[in-house]
Amino acid sequence: MVIGVSTDNEKSHQKFISKFDLPYKLVADTDKSVVNDYGVWAEKSMYGKKYMGTNRKTFLIDESGKIVHIFDKVDVSAHADEVLAAFGE
Repeated sequence: MVIGVSTDNEKSHQKFISKFDLPYKLVADTDKSVVNDYGVWAEKSMYGKKYMGTNRKTFLIDESGKIVHIFDKVDVSAHADEVLAAFGE
């Protein structure tokens, strides 16, 4: 099962799902509890300005709830193949 999580609201997620015809669920983490629990809400920097935001990562979690792999650097263009390779497919 694939679940996407972001701090955007449900309305934003529905637009994103429709626009890209996503076959999986997106969770609206507007209170930032999930991103904080997984340690991905952090200080970032762009054009010399610091701000808080989500560091994009992928977590593979097994049936028992154990994190079995973390992808720290997500290259969107190759990420699906990278994840499938981790599953041995």
